Amino acid sequence: MQDDSYYYQPALGHGLAHDPFNAIVGPRPIGWIASRSAEGIPNLAPYSFFNAFNYTPPIIGFASIGHKDSLSNIEQTGEFVWNLATLPLAEAMNQSCAAVGPEVDEFALAGLTPAASRLVDVPRVAESPVAFECHKTQIIQLQSAAGETVNTWLILGEVVGVHIDRRLLVDGVYDTAAAQPILRGGGPADYFRIEPDALFRMHRPG
Repeated sequence: MQDDSYYYQPALGHGLAHDPFNAIVGPRPIGWIASRSAEGIPNLAPYSFFNAFNYTPPIIGFASIGHKDSLSNIEQTGEFVWNLATLPLAEAMNQSCAAVGPEVDEFALAGLTPAASRLVDVPRVAESPVAFECHKTQIIQLQSAAGETVNTWLILGEVVGVHIDRRLLVDGVYDTAAAQPILRGGGPADYFRIEPDALFRMHRPG
């Protein structure tokens, strides 16, 4: 029987035009992370390795490939804010990932408005309809299966404050599609959006 699957070992290379890993694990929510340095300089950057990991307490996390400014700031202050990246904010989100020095305020660079948070000393994106204020819980440097350290850190934070635009709450239920979230796909520039007609419901058995 012919094997129609394409097989490769990542350590030996994928042999394709572009690494398929990011496209397979996708689309992925975007970690649009605001932080502040110990000197008070705001920072805003998107991370495509991001997700939620726990209900109670609510814990989210993102991975920094390389020791970037967001990681340094969170190590110093123990605080950050996640902002929902939406279709209307896609270009601004993209601008905020520019490779600039730690002295540059990406809020200003991307033309965004910093809004005061309530429980953390880090601004949130005023234009974003949803934001999570977070306290750092863990920072973990990743390791390979052989136990070798990887130049990537997983930053986990407990959500201690939530901001939601009231228009997204319909009879007390958050309307995911109405927020127009954008998600990262594969390839060098692929993103996706959620449309209302993509919704289907399936209840757990028993």
